[in-house]
Amino acid sequence: MKLAMIGKTFVYGWLLLSLSVTTAAATPLPHPRLLFPDAQIARLKTIPAARSQVVKLATGGSLEALCLAYRVTGDKQYAEKVRGQLLKECRVPEKATSSYHWEGGLSGAHKCFKVALGYDSIYDFLSPEERKTISSALVRYGIEPMLNDWLNGEHRIHALDTMGHNWWSACVFLPGVAALAVMDEEPRAQIWLDAIARGSVEWFHYAGSVLENKPANFDSAGAFYESVGYMNYGLSQYLIFRLAWTNTFGKPLPDIPLLDKLGDFFLNVCYPNSGAMMSLNFGDSSLHADGSQPLVWLWANGIRKPSYLWYLKQTQNSSFREGMGKNTPFGLVYFPGDAELAKAPAVPDLPKSAIYHDMGWVMMRNSWQANATMLGVKSGFTWNHAHADAGSFILFHQGENFLIDSGNCWYPHPQYDEYYRQSKAHNVILFNGEGENPEDTYYGSKFPGTVEHLIDDGDLKYVLADATGPVSQNFIRNYRHFLWLGNVILIIDDLKTFRYGQFEWLLHVGGQAECKGLDLNIRCGKSQIAVRPLFPETLPVGFAHDQPEKMRMTEKSGLKDHEQNTAVPYYAFVPPGQARVMKFITAIILDPAHSPRLERLEGKNMIGVRIQQDNIVTDVYLNLLADGRYRHRNAVNTLGGWDTDAYLLVVTSSHDTPYRYLVADGSFLRRKGTVLLDSLTKVFAILENGKTVIYPK
Repeated sequence: MKLAMIGKTFVYGWLLLSLSVTTAAATPLPHPRLLFPDAQIARLKTIPAARSQVVKLATGGSLEALCLAYRVTGDKQYAEKVRGQLLKECRVPEKATSSYHWEGGLSGAHKCFKVALGYDSIYDFLSPEERKTISSALVRYGIEPMLNDWLNGEHRIHALDTMGHNWWSACVFLPGVAALAVMDEEPRAQIWLDAIARGSVEWFHYAGSVLENKPANFDSAGAFYESVGYMNYGLSQYLIFRLAWTNTFGKPLPDIPLLDKLGDFFLNVCYPNSGAMMSLNFGDSSLHADGSQPLVWLWANGIRKPSYLWYLKQTQNSSFREGMGKNTPFGLVYFPGDAELAKAPAVPDLPKSAIYHDMGWVMMRNSWQANATMLGVKSGFTWNHAHADAGSFILFHQGENFLIDSGNCWYPHPQYDEYYRQSKAHNVILFNGEGENPEDTYYGSKFPGTVEHLIDDGDLKYVLADATGPVSQNFIRNYRHFLWLGNVILIIDDLKTFRYGQFEWLLHVGGQAECKGLDLNIRCGKSQIAVRPLFPETLPVGFAHDQPEKMRMTEKSGLKDHEQNTAVPYYAFVPPGQARVMKFITAIILDPAHSPRLERLEGKNMIGVRIQQDNIVTDVYLNLLADGRYRHRNAVNTLGGWDTDAYLLVVTSSHDTPYRYLVADGSFLRRKGTVLLDSLTKVFAILENGKTVIYPK
């Protein structure tokens, strides 16, 4: 571990050193150079109908479209409109002071970018006096106050430990684009740019803060903890700066290895379907958030993978607010052309399952084709845009979002904090009506959840979510196992609390739900799934109750995604009586019309499920001796004739002949003198066709 940290620190230090002299001897190329340089405009002019598309966009009056129209057509009417916008933005207010921030924060950052792009694009049209007016205002009212707040040591008030997430990215990298624009007029620009370049490395490598309860910005596998939408936004600001740097100096910033992984995250969380692309919307994201903008900017920066073309082909007409369709101003210049898109693979060359250990996200799907089935699980940090949702899950199936995240609303609304960010708005388990501490969304969860032991063996998939940490004020154990077996997904919950109380198993649904017995049938469009609780059925033995009750289902009232004034129902499976220890086994049946036979299994110190469809039978055994009640002692049990100390054993048979075994947290598996698994350390393994595959954490 120490060697690994030393190595990482060395690479980090080397990057900082290499960046410290990047601009010292660099001469900027002539204007226009930022994002609409001559080479890109010349390429655009070769595309049939490009001119008419550009002119059409310019009728909307956005500065980006007007700048592009001037660069493509040379028509001075567009430059006149851009100049008018710039001079209006740079007009000195009557009570202006050196601390005037152009409204500060994100507003000031985007104003820096807007003025810089316009200044660079119509540089040849501006008089020397106008150039001086605009560049001086850009420095005084934009770059200086922004960097003084966010970067410069003499004045800085923010750290990566406070606002060092998507805000930091915008508030530093967009003024960085402005600094590139005024290098000819402002000698301090090189100093600013060196500091921004060094800061970019720190931003990507920020590892979190113990005292601030703040997680790392990026998962080491390439993901941003603040959700899909905010990763789109924050990453795009850096990539815009990186591209503008390359176009300004004719060479890129030093490589950041993590950049090669980041694009894959947008693919792993996406759900292709017959309509607009959907994505896992944990946290403050949205169902149709996509990664089209950062993927286009990655492509423009030379970071290119065939799978990106597949994704961009799906999102080329993106309507997501932070997306980038091919007919947007920047899309016309940088979106891969039709000839490139034609080379897109039929499906991405990526595994069907992915895990982000640091951040606590998992994705499992049965196919990359549109309208397949995809399960997303989250058990990680709570902080800011990451909600109190450790152990929650989302299910897409046959083109629909069946089991949903409640979403969010505009942040100033009281319902944002009171409902959307809290545990009750997610598919988690409450105890006496409580999930995570409601303050965690502001102060952060001291003890995050985790995801472990992802296994994908085709029609068998498994992952363990440990949600104990965020709810440790009540729970001693809060382990949630997701076991996907063909057309059935089992969710196995192993729970223990400090005192007796009432458990509630929450489920938020899309579409229409109808209760039939304890089955919850959910219909979305023309498709349907069923959710069937299997355990507990009655009050556990040993608890005082004259007439053991069946578990009941209750309907609760929640709020609709992005519609805080619209009530929607959600559901809770409520076991009878008060308890400290509880085991839930719940089945999600993906094809109720052809449902396999589900049979509850009960034995000495064991519960489980038998799933039978045609001649294939899968027995799932949960070893109750291995649920933590024994410490420093073995949990040897006989499960369906198999001797094992495994926590979970799954045996699949064809015509009564076992052919595959999943051993979860077990050191041996044997039967009648035949040893199938022998390990001194408990492992998570698949045994099949005479081979044993041990899965890492």
